[in-house]
Amino acid sequence: MKKVGIFYSFRSVKTHQQVRKMIKLLGEANCEEVDADVATLEDFKKFDNYIFAVPTWFDGELPNYWDEYLPAIEDENFKGRKFAIFGGGDQKNYPENFVDGVGIMAEFIEERGGKVVGFTSVKGYNYESSRAQRDDKFVGLALDIENQAALTNERIENWITDIKKEFGIK
Repeated sequence: MKKVGIFYSFRSVKTHQQVRKMIKLLGEANCEEVDADVATLEDFKKFDNYIFAVPTWFDGELPNYWDEYLPAIEDENFKGRKFAIFGGGDQKNYPENFVDGVGIMAEFIEERGGKVVGFTSVKGYNYESSRAQRDDKFVGLALDIENQAALTNERIENWITDIKKEFGIK
């Protein structure tokens, strides 16, 4: 089995903390971290399974580093590849676009034939709308460190249990 490529900005302290928890649960030997700030097409091609960390910035936007990286991979065929997406949002201060970045990334992946895995329940959140919501699920893991920090570890543990099955990790 190829390693899981975990793409995130190494400059993001909160995201790094979340990724470290995920790597511990997935097993160090199963993961390779990739800095989304400097990632290349070759970095992308090394994997069949991915975890993308996609926080939502401002009024429902992708972080700059994702805006800069996506053009490098937009012409790739993602067929046969699986993607799990997680991201932070703030349901209290930005309830009208809670974790929109996760939804934007899921759309980008699916338009290129990739399979998004790791859907999670919207129960337990209080927000107005989200591009990451499909029916009663988010298309990834929604984390709100600002308002629900106490729920983060359990949410990550449950999500990684599902992701391991999808990625074929024992």
